[in-house]
Amino acid sequence: MSSFVFPVTRNDKPSAKPDPKELGFGNYFTDHMLVMEYSEGAGWTDGRIVPYAPLAVDPAAAVFHYAQEVFEGLKAFKTKDGDIRLFRPYENAGRSNVSSRRLCIPAIDEELYVEAVKALVREDSDWVPAEPGTSLYIRPFIIATEAFLGVRPSKDYLFCVILSPVGSYYKEGLTPTRIYVEDECVRSSGGGTGFAKTGANYAVGLLSQEKAKANGCAQVLWLDGVERRYVEEIGTSNAFFLMDNIVYTPPASDTILPGITRKSAIELMRAWGLRVEETRFTIEDVLDAHSKGRLTEAFATGTAAVISPVGEIVYKKESIIINNRKTGLLSLRLYETLTGIQYGDAPDTYDWMTPI
Repeated sequence: MSSFVFPVTRNDKPSAKPDPKELGFGNYFTDHMLVMEYSEGAGWTDGRIVPYAPLAVDPAAAVFHYAQEVFEGLKAFKTKDGDIRLFRPYENAGRSNVSSRRLCIPAIDEELYVEAVKALVREDSDWVPAEPGTSLYIRPFIIATEAFLGVRPSKDYLFCVILSPVGSYYKEGLTPTRIYVEDECVRSSGGGTGFAKTGANYAVGLLSQEKAKANGCAQVLWLDGVERRYVEEIGTSNAFFLMDNIVYTPPASDTILPGITRKSAIELMRAWGLRVEETRFTIEDVLDAHSKGRLTEAFATGTAAVISPVGEIVYKKESIIINNRKTGLLSLRLYETLTGIQYGDAPDTYDWMTPI
């Protein structure tokens, strides 16, 4: 039993549930949210579940003017037996505190963080969809709420958790995507916030995402911020390339988000006997491997899409086709294994799933 108690004020005007076959991603929200406040001296207090509603935040709140905020993303899954489980929530709690330290935001006890998430999912458990490929996406976030105009850390914060029943992140599902290599704009650079889960990292990527879209691509492949040569991330996901039967992925550094699905995929592949190299490599290395027939697969990992195969890479005026635009065997195996564990169709030998 949890030692944390979150009083509940129930929504007296619950929303109609959406069609589980037409969810899309991030379009619908459940009836309740969890909120908790921080103030200097008192710490994090008054965690409670309330009806989902707009937040009342002062126009001078620091989050609006100085972007002091962090967020996370994780999922709850319903098994065939009707049980509801979270995928590696303590990893999210720990990563949230790493992000918070970089943004000068007070840490939240990891047990409190996870218990808050569990309490809200438990309250809105009837929103967890059971349709194959669906889940309940969980978005915890922290914003600076002190009303002041000055560049310093806020003294007040709001922690909030909202829930959204979702389907596939990409309409194409596991169909390989077309990726645009961005060699002008950068997402992050050394010493910055690239490793933190904060909105500023995503805002700076919107222009490049529009460029990708204009070039008929679904996502951006980011290069390093100094030489514009070294592979970093694919959109909001971690990047993997299978070359010469070795899996290459950029090391989690101060410019790359340490993805939880990334970590899980690496653990699985190494357990299968595959060689996984966390090392720096350039876009030229990828193109050279392709020209010599040594590049057999590429894929991205992330909470939203799980595994997203890459079928084509567009760089400058060049385009390379990977695995005939077909989902590779490794990508498929990772996807089936991870989702099998998440939905309870495969044994959870790694103890990754947490019941609510």
